Amino acid sequence: MNLLQDFAAFFLILILHSSLSGPALAHQVTFYLHNKCPFPVWPATASNTGHPVIARGGFYLPSGKIQRVDAPWDWTGRIWARTGCNFNSNWQPACETGDCDGRLECNGLIGTPPATLVQISLQADKRQPNFYDISLVDGYNIPISITNKQLSPKCTINGCLKSLLKSCPYELQVVNDNGDVVACKSGCLAFNSDSFCCRNEYGTPQKCKPNVYSKIFKDACPNYYSYAFDSPSPLVNCASNEYVITFCPSSWGAGDPIESI
Repeated sequence: MNLLQDFAAFFLILILHSSLSGPALAHQVTFYLHNKCPFPVWPATASNTGHPVIARGGFYLPSGKIQRVDAPWDWTGRIWARTGCNFNSNWQPACETGDCDGRLECNGLIGTPPATLVQISLQADKRQPNFYDISLVDGYNIPISITNKQLSPKCTINGCLKSLLKSCPYELQVVNDNGDVVACKSGCLAFNSDSFCCRNEYGTPQKCKPNVYSKIFKDACPNYYSYAFDSPSPLVNCASNEYVITFCPSSWGAGDPIESI
């Protein structure tokens, strides 16, 4: 199935889903979260200070399913996917990646890195474009893409070219109890150094340059932020009230050894 056929099949599902869910409200922005991973994920949201929690902060999304999430026009925050979760036990963390204090509904808590982050800033003025990016500044767990419902190229952030779980250096790897690599830390997260974290004397674009680890991230996922001062900026601005966020948009994602418990 080529890319156009893939999107056509997706939007047929989306139309059927929308007919059951009702029309998107004019004063809201709607995100359709589509899980194309060969395993379930637990999407999570964390709103910035002063903004309401959306989608209860987190929920279960089986493989192949779509969940509609509505947000106010001026909402800002993060969306990510948790993997390998088990909320039926008393141990913490409940998820292998992206965990938020062992809770299904994060309710404002930010997930534990490393996790691939979608960062969104919606504009209260509907005439202005919305801003979003995908960040690996703290690390990676799965590939994600985002576009508007019209599939405009200027509104699209594509997924990764290859799996960072397979190319992740040993010193950055996060492994589960089975010894599988389930996430890849950034250099900043792994070593907490000023040069990797772009802070203090390295807190400017002139002083903080791409490093050996950010280059590995950029090679795999060229459309994402690989470090704090990534240039040219991967930030996208796009005027729309409906967006599609896809977890594991690339077929190679099926080879990643992440399993739901």
